[in-house]
Amino acid sequence: MTIAHDLPNPSLQTNPEHTLELREQPIELPGPDEVLLRIRATGICGSDVHYWKHGQIGELKVRGNCILGHEAAGEVIELGSEVKNFEIGDRVAIEPQDACGKCFLCIQGDYNLCQEVDFLSVYPCHGTIQRYRVIKAKNLFKLPDNMTYEEGALCEPLSVAYHGIERAQLELGRGAMICGAGPIGLATLALANACGAAPLVISDLSADRLEFAKKLVPRVQTYQIDLKKSAEENAAGIRKLFGPREEDAPPKVLECTGTENSIITGAYVVRRSGTLMVIGVGRDIINNFPFMHLSFGEVDVKFINRYHQSWPAVIRLISDGIVDVKSFVSHRFPLEKAVEAITLSSDPTQSSIKVIIEDK
Repeated sequence: MTIAHDLPNPSLQTNPEHTLELREQPIELPGPDEVLLRIRATGICGSDVHYWKHGQIGELKVRGNCILGHEAAGEVIELGSEVKNFEIGDRVAIEPQDACGKCFLCIQGDYNLCQEVDFLSVYPCHGTIQRYRVIKAKNLFKLPDNMTYEEGALCEPLSVAYHGIERAQLELGRGAMICGAGPIGLATLALANACGAAPLVISDLSADRLEFAKKLVPRVQTYQIDLKKSAEENAAGIRKLFGPREEDAPPKVLECTGTENSIITGAYVVRRSGTLMVIGVGRDIINNFPFMHLSFGEVDVKFINRYHQSWPAVIRLISDGIVDVKSFVSHRFPLEKAVEAITLSSDPTQSSIKVIIEDK
């Protein structure tokens, strides 16, 4: 089956001048190992906002027009000549990274660390906030009948949390602290709950987000960060929620904001011999990092870079009802209103959790 490749294909694009524009994009023909998708749902990520407003994340810079979006799911509408494991009409979630498959990192299974990776929405690789997008078949995963396109799109942020949980090695009945109640923090909370980590505490600046976290996982304790206090003072308040003794402090702290103050707070919350897992994406350089405090406590400081081999697992978690990602969605917009969608997502006064762009 083939489609007319002159159909309208609106896309949300940014550029080095930090402007947003909804503009037509040519529809590509799928190569032998590719499929053409009708993108049905894309979630807006904080990185999309960052590329628009700041033009880069670390070494990754917007050097020309680039279509945003990478949290996506869609419908197979055209097959490449060598694609055998998909059919027209299949509903799929997209893993948005395409690694080289040849370097030592890919060979050892850490393809998320490949330096030649093409990642959707990272210039020059166009993203998914468009109607039609060609994707390698190997990066697609069929959705069960009981999952929506929206849930398929949310496999991506859940995969970020999954990789963080995996590397932090949470344990049943052992405490965990989550810094930040944004989409990644909430996904991390949901997975930490599923892992049986106990007790659980989550922090944020926003009382509304903490209230949402409490609805998501009723047993979690919440702590509202007070910016008038130092990181050490906030950390002391958080530790009290775990108990009065030093050994009550959490052995695992999962930092999901990437902000300097939050990372430092987490560094003072984690107990000696514990793990500080930095999941959030922040600035190139973090100042005032309590190096010797962590050194004296033999605290392992770990990081993640996206994810690998997580889509089958997170699809099962969603389809089996272990994690409810539908509740994360606070706003929905049609593709034609993508500019409004990302503008709302970037405005902290709107109290959005996850904004989804739909194309029904």
